[in-house]
Amino acid sequence: MGRVSQAQAQENRQRVVATASRMFREKGTAVSVADLMKAAGLTHGGFYKQFGSKEDLVDEAIAHAFDEQAAHSAVAPEEQAGEHEAARRTLIEDYLSVWHRDHPGEGCPVSGFAADLGREPGQAARAQDVYINGVRNRAARLATGDDDGMAQLCTMVGALVLARATRGNPISDELLQAAHTALTESGTGQSAPQQRTD
Repeated sequence: MGRVSQAQAQENRQRVVATASRMFREKGTAVSVADLMKAAGLTHGGFYKQFGSKEDLVDEAIAHAFDEQAAHSAVAPEEQAGEHEAARRTLIEDYLSVWHRDHPGEGCPVSGFAADLGREPGQAARAQDVYINGVRNRAARLATGDDDGMAQLCTMVGALVLARATRGNPISDELLQAAHTALTESGTGQSAPQQRTD
């Protein structure tokens, strides 16, 4: 078999990064190199011609996920038109949707990589700048007046993580709806506290 052209090698690399970005958000960074390369339609041996280590790929996959989210954001037209509140509401709607809950591989890298970076301090240190910038940018898109958007982002990410963990039970939808109500109705329309069941 002949040598791969430089253009083909670059295309293969981009395919691996995109596949890793999706699979790591879906299944975590513990996904094996063999499974990852198989999903990308490439040989296991080809990985080390492209990347120095799996950690290098994780770094690139995180950066790719944030770049991809920015490029394909549903709120981009509203942001470009200067309609911040409309863009903020669209972001909340999309983020706290059943579709987003059920498609983590195509979802937000803030929630998608949080658990792995929390468990792997070495990887977190390597990826920290990209991840923190992503967190700050996402929060800024939610900011209103004196609110920097951080608490809103925490509410959205927490609700999404909990909804994914409880998928298949009615509480999953309730969690998404509760966060949506809290973020869009500014405390109005809150129901009476639920009694604990534990």
